[in-house]
Amino acid sequence: MDLTAVTQYRFARSRGDVFAGPGEQLVAGGTWVFSEPQPATTGLIDLSEMGWESVEDLPDGGLRIGATCTIAELVALPPRPGFRAHPLFAQCANALLASFKIWNMATVGGNICRSFAAASMVSLAVALDATALIWNPDGADRCVPVAELVIGNGINLLGPGEVLRAIDFPAHALAAVTGFRKIALADLGRSGAVVTGRIDPDATTVFGITAATEWPTVLRYPRPPTADRLHHDITTAPGYYTDPLGSADWRRGVSAALAEEIRLELTGTG
Repeated sequence: MDLTAVTQYRFARSRGDVFAGPGEQLVAGGTWVFSEPQPATTGLIDLSEMGWESVEDLPDGGLRIGATCTIAELVALPPRPGFRAHPLFAQCANALLASFKIWNMATVGGNICRSFAAASMVSLAVALDATALIWNPDGADRCVPVAELVIGNGINLLGPGEVLRAIDFPAHALAAVTGFRKIALADLGRSGAVVTGRIDPDATTVFGITAATEWPTVLRYPRPPTADRLHHDITTAPGYYTDPLGSADWRRGVSAALAEEIRLELTGTG
């Protein structure tokens, strides 16, 4: 779509270039920016020439995914020894209602920054305890769990002038056994509920719910919960919402059912 109010387009090549002035907006893949009118946007700052690595190894054995890493690049990440959570990357990517063309342009960081309830990269980050590395305009950095960064459907805690630099995935979560379920009212419809589960090497068990709730829901246990405990915690969690793609009661019910499937799968009792 033409953005008729835009009068300036510039490339960011250093940290000092990324901070937006009045009317400016950051663009990485541009799959959302160019999808609808942006009447308040008079300038675009293109992050594609920042030179951020798509994938970096962290000292603790974790992974850093650059904010400009495309979803296609993420899915192409090869398996590694001990990287048992690897299937979750493609599973969450496939929860995104998008063509392969979008996969090759849309970025991990952009999907998280849009913070839609059904954002598939939020689902992935929440499932694996990922942390957002954020650049502040004053030159400082801050880190926020992605599960806490997103606070509503399309709403997050990024402040004025802040830039999402990368998403860090810790080693303990990457080593976990994981499960994934997604449901939608139509075969090719937007996710109505995305439920993930994992069991860490120390038996810590984490369930994540996205798409069904306006903000991510994370349930954490020292060991796998009983069916009754998990059902209670999911059905009493806040944030379930109604829209044309599903009622709150339906989202609540299917989230509980899918989580129980994952619990049985992960514990080998199904």
